[in-house]
Amino acid sequence: MTVDMTIRLLGISGSPRKKATDYIVNEALRYAQEKFNVETDYFSASGKDLKFCIHCDYCVRKQQGCIHKDDMVELYDKMLWADAWIIGTPVYQGTLSAQTKTILDRCRAVVARDPKAFKNKLGSATAVGGDRIGGQEPAIQSILNFYVINEMLPIAGGSFGSNLGGTFWSQDKGAEGVAEDSEGMRSLYRTVNKLIKAAQLIKQAKLEGMSFEV
Repeated sequence: MTVDMTIRLLGISGSPRKKATDYIVNEALRYAQEKFNVETDYFSASGKDLKFCIHCDYCVRKQQGCIHKDDMVELYDKMLWADAWIIGTPVYQGTLSAQTKTILDRCRAVVARDPKAFKNKLGSATAVGGDRIGGQEPAIQSILNFYVINEMLPIAGGSFGSNLGGTFWSQDKGAEGVAEDSEGMRSLYRTVNKLIKAAQLIKQAKLEGMSFEV
């Protein structure tokens, strides 16, 4: 069995703006590429046409993707390409942005065609709030829930500093604010370290012929 040991990492920014969330997701990709020599790709919700899931069940009935032919089509290909994802969201009303939620909801079209499409991919999350305690962890938990439901493997940075993922306080200063948040950066780097190391373990196990079917 031939296994490509290169880790492919996808960063997704679920913000309608290219400010704080855009900055931290790209910083995660930069850090992973520099430290682990991973391949990276990026998708930003900013400026994209992302229609809401309308629960029409077209994807279930036809198994030909989503009825909406918008910018999610580009993202679907990136999601399938990647071994691991890191999704970033700004905190709106204590939870995900509408754009992030739309991205997650629209993945139903992928798993309707192939229920195992995302199985054993790894996923982490990061969130930015204007307040230090502004809903970052509830927002991250929603993303981790998505990973579990879709049979992905959720990865956080661990206790003592990065419990669920990367948490940032922007002080409503955009990229400048998160760049100044040293604790936020520490939580992000710890999360990325765990994410890539876990992805490497999965690749190594596949190389050794280990099956992950359950």
